[in-house]
Amino acid sequence: MPAFLHDYPLLIGATLLLLDLLLWRAIPLERRTWRITARVIAFLLFSWVLIDAGMSPLQPAPWPDDISRNLLATILEITWWLFGARTLTVVLGLMLISRSGHTGRLLQDVVGAVIFLIAIVAAAAYVMQLPVKGLLATSGVMAIVIGLALQSTLSDVFSGIVLNTTRPYQIDDVISIDGTEGKVIDIDWRATRLLTSNGSMAVIPNSVAAKAKLLNFSRPSDVHGVSISVVVPAQVRPRRVLDALEKTLQGSSALLSSPAPKASIKLATLESVEYEASGFVRSMEQKTEVRNQMFDLAHRHLEAAGVVWNADTSPQPWNRQRALLENVRIFRSLSTEEKDSLSQRMTSVEYPADQVILGVDQASESVLVIGTGVVSASVHNGDALIEAGRMGPGEVLGLEGLLDGADSNAEFRTLTSCILYRIDKNDVRSCLDQRSEVMAALTKLQRFRHQASQSLLLQKPAVVKKGGFLSWLHK
Repeated sequence: MPAFLHDYPLLIGATLLLLDLLLWRAIPLERRTWRITARVIAFLLFSWVLIDAGMSPLQPAPWPDDISRNLLATILEITWWLFGARTLTVVLGLMLISRSGHTGRLLQDVVGAVIFLIAIVAAAAYVMQLPVKGLLATSGVMAIVIGLALQSTLSDVFSGIVLNTTRPYQIDDVISIDGTEGKVIDIDWRATRLLTSNGSMAVIPNSVAAKAKLLNFSRPSDVHGVSISVVVPAQVRPRRVLDALEKTLQGSSALLSSPAPKASIKLATLESVEYEASGFVRSMEQKTEVRNQMFDLAHRHLEAAGVVWNADTSPQPWNRQRALLENVRIFRSLSTEEKDSLSQRMTSVEYPADQVILGVDQASESVLVIGTGVVSASVHNGDALIEAGRMGPGEVLGLEGLLDGADSNAEFRTLTSCILYRIDKNDVRSCLDQRSEVMAALTKLQRFRHQASQSLLLQKPAVVKKGGFLSWLHK
């Protein structure tokens, strides 16, 4: 075997190069360490074969009289420099990516380009015996010409280095660059790629990203802002709108208490006023669901406050009690005449904030429909009370005893001042007897609330759709 190595070094060297390429292709990308280890071993064996054959990458090929052999040796020596540059690049890349994650990819590309440039110059100087000073002078002039021609591309490269060094955003962050919002899926030497909400990919040059106004919605990781805007006619008193929006914020238990949510006037004109209600949630995944819930709550609380959403100021055909019945799911199957009759027997009662409406193991003589305000529903977990959900205009309580003799298993307490409307349970029982749809809706609602309270106590996901006590209103 040593004799064979000594007789055919050039053939063995070429075989090692081919073997390296095959191994690099054959080993999966996931086993990055194995690929690089195989390349390092192949480079060391290639170096040993060249040195054992009397060749040195620091000198020209040693067979000037044998033109074909000398040419092949020259090619192998030049290949040694390029092979070494590639091996050093992938080793440094492994170190950079393992320490810096995706940030190291761009640095690896830049360092790799510098290493290859040095390898090409060294091969020209040592192997081909070219005048490096003249080559460097010529390359300097060429570099200026190329630099001017590729000015925008170089700007992207250096901007990419700045972005990867300062790290204003990372892979999987949700950001907005000059109004283009999306999830970061890749950052390379030229551009940042975003996956937008409609499923398309936005490619933003790094030079633009470095200069643009940038919003990172994923930082900090435990607090994320969510807000809604509503526009109402300027004739409506601002205090009524702000009170309704404050109740909207209190009605969502997903909003964090610190930083505190707030409602404010955003913009005012002679015709309309734009209001904003904003708060914070713990994770990005909650933003869409909470925002939709806030819009629904805002509509219901503004409607409860008598705020007109459009310029039509004609008298409403229904009073507040009748309008509420349209939004109560268990009564939606009633005819218009039945709802009119039932609304006439509804009586209002006002509760101040932080007052118990219905306690645990208590039975209400009436079904209560929330007209205005926010009510908190809590269940017992041992000696402590745990909030199971919050209720707003259009939701009902006091349903216990209609289908069975059980008392309330939850405590209902006002979070704000509230107006509730009482419906005698005998009137509701009459609806149950006449309409099977009312019975089905009531059964479904009670089953949902029971499952939600049980899953909360067991600290495991509910087997029903998420959304708290408000979810059935969206169906």
